[in-house]
Amino acid sequence: MLLRGRRKLLPPHIEISTESGPLRIRLRPDPRAKRYLLRLPADASGPVMTVPKNADLKRAERFALAHVDWLLERMDQRPDPVAMAPGDIIPLRGEDHLICPTGKLRGLVRQVACSDPDRLGVPDASGAALPELHVPGEAEHVPRKLTAWLKAQARKDLEQAVSFHAQRLGKPYAAISVRDTRSRWGSCASNGRLSFSWRLILAPPEILDYVAAHEVAHLAEMNHSDRFWAVCEELAPHTRTARKWLKDNGVRLHGYG
Repeated sequence: MLLRGRRKLLPPHIEISTESGPLRIRLRPDPRAKRYLLRLPADASGPVMTVPKNADLKRAERFALAHVDWLLERMDQRPDPVAMAPGDIIPLRGEDHLICPTGKLRGLVRQVACSDPDRLGVPDASGAALPELHVPGEAEHVPRKLTAWLKAQARKDLEQAVSFHAQRLGKPYAAISVRDTRSRWGSCASNGRLSFSWRLILAPPEILDYVAAHEVAHLAEMNHSDRFWAVCEELAPHTRTARKWLKDNGVRLHGYG
């Protein structure tokens, strides 16, 4: 479907020639936008250009060409996605774990130390064998089963953190949901429903704790005013370091699953 602009019809995407081949950039019209804007979403859907009202195709192409080196550099810096298949390594609460199929069709996902004391296993940076996540089922079902388990672990940790901060703040919340979100780590609706990304379970515990405190703070201040940040930092004194950690590592977490 073509995107309609006042001057002419805009295609859903444009292609820019690069040394490694054509680069496709999706066009997203936004009548509130004041300028052209390039971004690289956290998922693997590829670059997106926000175009303002009265956008012009030639101008969009010129803007993309002017910033193609920046875009390619950011794309090169993206880590390869991790499917969470047998043999992959993923973080759990900030600690790397090796995914190991159990070879059994039934059972529960288990977090264990290196299972075979007679082998070194996959070493971490210190040379010690990594802890493991033992996942039952056929190999092709391991990512799905592990994701479901990680979501359950995220819910457990988030319910504990949210309850703690809500009690401190004296503000009740309506419900908690754990989702596969890409654009934000958490959200708070006006009806008190809190939503979080399941990938927070991959981060160190203090990062999940900060995001829980952030959304609970919105129960008192539904904005990002100075008053909001004061509440957030009172609940989570590590707010600033946690925000920087997410800025530096968030893209990597989105590469899992």
